[in-house]
Amino acid sequence: MRSCMVWGMTSTLAPLPTGSPAPPRGAGAPRRRTRVLALPEARWAATATVFFLLALPLQLAGAPAWSWGPLYALAYAAGGWEPARAGLRALRERTLDVDLLMVVAALGAASIGQVMDGALLIVIFATSGALEALATARTADSVRGLLDLAPATATRLGTDGREETVAVERLAVGDTVLVRPGERIGADGRVLDGASDVDQATITGEPLPVAKERGDEVFAGTLNGTGALRVRVERDASDTVIARIVRMVQEASETKAPTQLFIEKVEQRYSLGMVAATLAVFLVPLAFGSELTDALLRAMTFMIVASPCAVVLATMPPLLSAIANAGRHGVLVKSAVVMERLGQVDAVALDKTGTLTEGTPRLTGVRPLTGCGSDEKELLVLAAAAEHPSEHPLARAVVDAAHERGLALPVAEDFAATPGVGVTATVDGRVVVVGAPARLLAGATDADSARAAVLAGELEEEGRTAVLVTVDGRPAGLLAVADRPRADAPATVAALTALTGAAPVLLTGDNPRAAARLAAETGITDVRAGLLPEQKVSAVRDLEGAGRKVLVVGDGVNDAPALAAAHTGVAMGRAGSDLALETADAIVVRDELATVPAVISLSRRARGLVVQNLVVAGVFIAGLVVWDLAGELPLPLGVAGHEGSTVVVGLNGLRLLRETAWKRCAG
Repeated sequence: MRSCMVWGMTSTLAPLPTGSPAPPRGAGAPRRRTRVLALPEARWAATATVFFLLALPLQLAGAPAWSWGPLYALAYAAGGWEPARAGLRALRERTLDVDLLMVVAALGAASIGQVMDGALLIVIFATSGALEALATARTADSVRGLLDLAPATATRLGTDGREETVAVERLAVGDTVLVRPGERIGADGRVLDGASDVDQATITGEPLPVAKERGDEVFAGTLNGTGALRVRVERDASDTVIARIVRMVQEASETKAPTQLFIEKVEQRYSLGMVAATLAVFLVPLAFGSELTDALLRAMTFMIVASPCAVVLATMPPLLSAIANAGRHGVLVKSAVVMERLGQVDAVALDKTGTLTEGTPRLTGVRPLTGCGSDEKELLVLAAAAEHPSEHPLARAVVDAAHERGLALPVAEDFAATPGVGVTATVDGRVVVVGAPARLLAGATDADSARAAVLAGELEEEGRTAVLVTVDGRPAGLLAVADRPRADAPATVAALTALTGAAPVLLTGDNPRAAARLAAETGITDVRAGLLPEQKVSAVRDLEGAGRKVLVVGDGVNDAPALAAAHTGVAMGRAGSDLALETADAIVVRDELATVPAVISLSRRARGLVVQNLVVAGVFIAGLVVWDLAGELPLPLGVAGHEGSTVVVGLNGLRLLRETAWKRCAG
């Protein structure tokens, strides 16, 4: 049964049962919706309503009391037993539950002959509770239903190529699964073989299918197109994007925002004051000669309309709806406290590598030295062959560039790596060295080395990393490697500027030239480069010392202290370090930077709805109380006004569950 605390008590998302059938091939995103009569609150409310509707016409027709009295009694019992039990349990814990006051008011009305009015109060109260329970369940459905996107089984390939159908929970990291055309992908992973178009709108929101081929990442629950894919599993079923979203929203739903905690703290004192005021409303007129029935009826009506149910319900529905909606779009907000704080942000500090940039070095240029006998293609082949055994990120960038251009790489021999310097290998009988120009050119005075040093300086001035390639001891050319800005970085910076009224600050440990180049490309003017982790913390505290509420967005271990020190911290989830993900208040699961301003805007809309709800609740309570004290407020009308305002407030908060709410915030 409903309590005024329903959103603080029943909003936790129930765990999803396993073994649900996989959706059929080609099916759209499945939807899980709680049926109304599946809720006990709805069944008891329906039962109470049926008994009331059976009794009412008999009473109005003048039938004897024995024909309709028991029916009303059954309506009282069906609709009132659960709140009475909850209220008595709260009373044993020395707290006053408003549910109990509603039952007392109904019984009080019956005691003075207003049996129909008391039954109507019980029925409306029970129906209101059923509607709120349904709204709570639908909030849970909207997120929990994401797990239905993942099929129950997958086709696992053995080392001998044999196929085996297994439950997705049994898939382990490193397994290979076969995804046939039209099937949903059973696990997060990377394509080993095959090509297809994958509809991943349910995860990323992309309107068109995305081409997937060898090396591309795929997500559990997305729908494969016309091609077959062999996918290497990279995450356990419990750690897929969908599962992480649901798990973190479940955890978030168990928390309460500061506004809610304040309201609940005040509620106890308010409820005690309301009981005292009810006694005064009853006793004072009685002392001045009022009829007992009139005084008791007015007092019962007062107790009902002064109940703070709508006020208590004003906060959590908007915040939980916002958490659920953000979770569906890949932003995991860890608590209602965080969702409320996000809307207070008025300054943003962004990390560079992995946040504003993709976090993966890419080859951006091949510069052979004039007169050294190698063209771009040959220089890249030699460098990539020498780097192939290396696991260094820069080496991976060079090798990946060669593969993307379809170049065949000869086998390297005598490979050796020197930390901080580079790699050495023999390729087609030639000794190839790939490494840092400053180390490889140290002490060299020949003309080729001088030209290589000049070219390296030019590349670094452009904000790129220069990699020198020497062949048989002679400089042959340079490779330019850079971490590219995210495609949505400029638009995100502009959106954050519009939201906070000030351009974001760039905090990075990278060199000033690279930071300045990125800042120019993304529209940032305040650049603080070459920072150690503790210096990032100092920068954040300087901003907060100026009265700003700072949001820090980062991804690495070196960002964790700043994430912890900030008013709110957001981590980029895909490449983020475990420490950063643990420290942050919210996580962008799919590394879509544009979701950061969207979730800030969503938080502000949620805070706006909280204010709306408090105003609506306050106006209803004040108006009904004044009407009851200064005039003659009929008990049924008081019940309808009180319960109606509670339902309106609850449903108003659920507006943020709609897809259009996110689109407005992201637009």
